[in-house]
Amino acid sequence: MTRAGARPSRRVASAPDGGRDPWRSALDPALLRALDAALAALPAGSAIGVALSAGADSAMLALHAAHAARRLGRRLHCFHIHHGLQAGADDWLAQAHRLAGLLGADCHSRRVAVDVDGRGMEAAARDARYAALAGLAAHAGIGHLLLAHHQDDQAETVLLRLLRGTGPLGLAAMRPVTERGGLVWVRPWLDQPRSAILDCARRFEALSGWRPVGDPSNDDGRYARAALRTGLAPVLDARWPAWRRTLARHAGQARELSDWVDEAARADWPGLDPSPDGREFSLAAWRALPAPRQAAALRHWLHALDLRMPTEARLRDWLRQLREVHALGHDRDLRLRHEDAWIVVRRGRVLCVPKTQVE
Repeated sequence: MTRAGARPSRRVASAPDGGRDPWRSALDPALLRALDAALAALPAGSAIGVALSAGADSAMLALHAAHAARRLGRRLHCFHIHHGLQAGADDWLAQAHRLAGLLGADCHSRRVAVDVDGRGMEAAARDARYAALAGLAAHAGIGHLLLAHHQDDQAETVLLRLLRGTGPLGLAAMRPVTERGGLVWVRPWLDQPRSAILDCARRFEALSGWRPVGDPSNDDGRYARAALRTGLAPVLDARWPAWRRTLARHAGQARELSDWVDEAARADWPGLDPSPDGREFSLAAWRALPAPRQAAALRHWLHALDLRMPTEARLRDWLRQLREVHALGHDRDLRLRHEDAWIVVRRGRVLCVPKTQVE
């Protein structure tokens, strides 16, 4: 973990003396209510953790969290990941620490190397960022992290998943609260439009002199999300101006369906003769389920193992192979590679094992 300080590239005002909320006039009431509702579901008295890129979205989340922390008597921690992928990454690191200083928050940062390893740059950078954030949070004793995803992000995610052929469950997109690797990830602003966040950023800059950073990859059409944002979104805005709100509503409906399917899968799981550690189950028992419940059980298993969901096309291929492979007496193991693990069939059992045990 590092704590970085840097000489500012422009003058930044110090927090005014006196008063408990020096930047109160920059806050948005709806954004603050949404944040308060999310914090109310967390353990009382716990410190507040925010993932801070130093862009407008995460900066304004940190600003509102600082207000809430003062009011609730909690400590605020900001976490910044330095990918080193952009020329301005050092300045972004400095900006994150400067903002935390203005807000009276602790700021923790870590430099990471992004290993593409056959994945796209977006996915590799995202995985590296989340892993580093989890490590920093654990080091600081924080059990949750607030993420600044908003309604615009949610709508884009739904549209991208639809275009990539994700099934109806995948259209649930980002959830307000998820747990992975022992850390709770909280997105309080999924129903809030980005326009409100940007208005806050302009008011805060006028008060403080602090300016959010801009990531040039957000406008680089080589990346799928940027291509949607710069090419397709303007067309949708002109013809269906409420498309973001509509797609975010679809995500909520898909989430209800996904929750129902998850509940059914949890009920099926004990009947699959799972091992005590949950890493294997009976292929024959799984095959006895109706086809839709086979898919749900497989998703439930992967989620319990803290593995990312495969694409719909890959999942369908896995289902086909698991249905066709001989359950007993076959001299060839079925091997399905997924992230840093293998899904294999041995002696009638479906197992998930580290790749080092297979290769």
